[in-house]
Amino acid sequence: MELIRIRGSISSAGFAGGNRFVVGHWERSPIGPFGDVMWGTPDGQRILLAGNQKVADFVTSIYNFDDVRIGDLQTESDGRVTTVEGLGLNLHLSGGIARVIPFSRPLSFTRFVERPLAKFLMGVETFGTSSRGVSEWYQARKWRWVKDGSVSVDGISLGSPLEFSEPINVGFSEPPAKPAIVSLQVAIKFPSDSKEL
Repeated sequence: MELIRIRGSISSAGFAGGNRFVVGHWERSPIGPFGDVMWGTPDGQRILLAGNQKVADFVTSIYNFDDVRIGDLQTESDGRVTTVEGLGLNLHLSGGIARVIPFSRPLSFTRFVERPLAKFLMGVETFGTSSRGVSEWYQARKWRWVKDGSVSVDGISLGSPLEFSEPINVGFSEPPAKPAIVSLQVAIKFPSDSKEL
């Protein structure tokens, strides 16, 4: 299968008690604009929140989850502020000064040059293959460290953003330990025996 590309933002933060959230807000993708939330709970559960079955099918074709919850989910992000509302979750993250990467890069550069730099500087992987055999290249365009935020689950506040205390373990990579909002493009290649989206 040929490469597909999605473009948008990934916002991530940990919170008191061991909850971790990764919010994907995608403006362009083969299934149209969509948002999703990957939630790592204190007891190690990996939960996907999705607005509809099509989104859930796309995300679970790449990543591993213990539970998938589908319902009314609204995500918004302009690369500076990210909000989520729905399925019992209310989240708000606000970023600080933007760090910009002003040039495009070939995928080989992302795999062989960016990968060790990103691992050393931010603890993230820019290239890898998921347990489902899906290869991904993460190409950041800009990022902001989160300076303020809040989250509540079923009306109960979890406090302010913290560094990730534990990995989420849904794929080959983890978000930065420090809360961040990253604008990026992701190139995705499914195994040759996968069905077309």
